[in-house]
Amino acid sequence: MTVHSAEVRQQALALLRTGSRGADVARQLNVPRGTVAYWLHMDRARRGACPGAHRPACHRCDGVALDESAYAYVLGLYLGDGHVSRYSRHRVPNLMITLDDAWPGVQNAAEAALRKVFPENATCRVRRTGCHNIKVYSKHLVCLFPQHGPGRKHEREIALEPWQRRIVDSHPWDFVRGLIHSDGCRVTNWTTRLVAGERKRYEYPRYWFTNVSDDIRRLYTDTLDSLGVEWKNCARAGKPYNVSVARRASVALMDAHVGPKY
Repeated sequence: MTVHSAEVRQQALALLRTGSRGADVARQLNVPRGTVAYWLHMDRARRGACPGAHRPACHRCDGVALDESAYAYVLGLYLGDGHVSRYSRHRVPNLMITLDDAWPGVQNAAEAALRKVFPENATCRVRRTGCHNIKVYSKHLVCLFPQHGPGRKHEREIALEPWQRRIVDSHPWDFVRGLIHSDGCRVTNWTTRLVAGERKRYEYPRYWFTNVSDDIRRLYTDTLDSLGVEWKNCARAGKPYNVSVARRASVALMDAHVGPKY
């Protein structure tokens, strides 16, 4: 097996980055075409760049149609309980969304949405204690989820790209539903009131959203603002991780478009 020097490899990458065709670079440097393709693939992976217009095609790289409603929902799930792993035994990045077994309908909805966003990729479920990981493998995950990066999401900046912002603005309820299905819930609270001298129990529904990331909570509340949903922060132990929606009209809006987990 011929071992090529680091200098030859860097020459090849320099030519490829200027737009030279792989076949031309291989002939010029007398390197097998497959070796040049591998160098290019590994270079793109290290730089976090798009892996190229391979099959299946990619919305960002190749301009193929994207189910934007399903994507907005999956984006909410990803920001809540999702994680993109760049390296695995399959050597292909995978998106994993961890969802509680108490809500099988949410697991079904997540898998159905993933199939719409990645129609040519297989999805799978991996059983864990009390939950399932809903997964899909694709070389283009980082293209569609550029928020991926080293470390935990709450330890780095989370901001939407302009094209993602346009999708969320067009499908805000799908985005909110994804966030609630991952890191939120609908509960019934109660309190007591004195009515005509008699203390009576009063129940009312409330939506909670809990996330450690200031940026992700802000994406949630900004979207609620655009929808006319009133909310407030509720600190626990001095930490503002919880967002509450409890006003009757706002809860009615959430019920109409999100609803309880199922």
